[in-house]
Amino acid sequence: MPLKPILSMAALARVPGAEFPELIAKMLSLPGNADLFMSQSHLFSVVGNQNFALEMQARALEISSVYRLEGTDKPAIRLLALMGAGEQSVNTPLDYLVEDSDIQVELLYIRPGQPLPDCIPEHDVAIVALGESDQSRPALEMMDRLTEHWPRPVLNLAKNILCNSRDAIYQQLKDIPGLLIPPTLRISRQDLVSVSRQELPTEQLFGGTYPVTVRPLVSQGGKGLARIANAPELATYLDASDDEEFFVSFYIDYRSKDGLYRKARIALIDGMPHICHLAISSHWIVHYGSAGMTDSAAKREEEARFMREFDTVFGKRHHQALRSIAEKLALDYVVIDCAETTNGDLLVFEADNRGWVHATDPIDLFPYKQAPMKKAFAAFRAMLFSAMNAPGNTERTEQ
Repeated sequence: MPLKPILSMAALARVPGAEFPELIAKMLSLPGNADLFMSQSHLFSVVGNQNFALEMQARALEISSVYRLEGTDKPAIRLLALMGAGEQSVNTPLDYLVEDSDIQVELLYIRPGQPLPDCIPEHDVAIVALGESDQSRPALEMMDRLTEHWPRPVLNLAKNILCNSRDAIYQQLKDIPGLLIPPTLRISRQDLVSVSRQELPTEQLFGGTYPVTVRPLVSQGGKGLARIANAPELATYLDASDDEEFFVSFYIDYRSKDGLYRKARIALIDGMPHICHLAISSHWIVHYGSAGMTDSAAKREEEARFMREFDTVFGKRHHQALRSIAEKLALDYVVIDCAETTNGDLLVFEADNRGWVHATDPIDLFPYKQAPMKKAFAAFRAMLFSAMNAPGNTERTEQ
């Protein structure tokens, strides 16, 4: 068991770069224990050195599978997160959701083939934090077996996360009225090569024609995502990739009348939608960090208005579709990236439990984000309390 709480990535993200050497020196003053290695893993995940972060995580997990994040000394809720080993993007970034709250978070890493610790930390509620992927499926299957008779309430059940691959999400959401989600297919390199050589008709493999989007099977944050307009472009894409399987989807042009692309991130918490950001970009791959939001007062003004009016405008207009998404996916907490088509449909790009939801943007530039994010965090806390106080879970009540 850990000797003391470790710094969360949310806390480390707020540390000025100039203070990192001092922070590392402080960590190194306690050599040879799991907390040191996991703290370093968190730190180097934040600064972008993923290889070293993974090395430190592996060393930590050789010693202990349980870690407590630094936070409140008097928790009203004790939350146990069932985690998977890997980069920070493989798990729900819970530390950003509970920052500066009265929620205590303990991390329990589940690794197939490895025993559970002798003592599971006392907790009021558990949540499966690991997201779906081919790599995570063995751990999720193990979590599913473990939590079948878990003594406390479990949120985001592993069996439901296992049903939420990119291609499976399309099958679950495609019939929701007012929602548009392009078919997503899992296709081998061999078949795509045949299409690129025009040996196999696109209609036979895709069920349609170009343009399509292609991404590697293991891809987060748009890495490896490309829009393909014809067979030669597909051949060029495949020549530059070593991957053996890909997700292929039809491209839907979602530009607004001004030629810009707008993508909203919405957290569905206990079935209710909460706006987290609106990114506005000139590029069809919209990422908040590269959309130029920091440099454009006009974009920030639009985002502020969108967030301020979300419940009465966008959220109200798509209320039923958003509620249906939560019901179909059967997850207590899920993040979707979406847009609105020119004919008013809700266009869904992604849905999973790993989306980054946070309040770390500079307040001087983004003061309007604090209120909606606090609302989302309060909803997450309320969801935990509701689970904790559900019939049959009588160990603790709200303090």
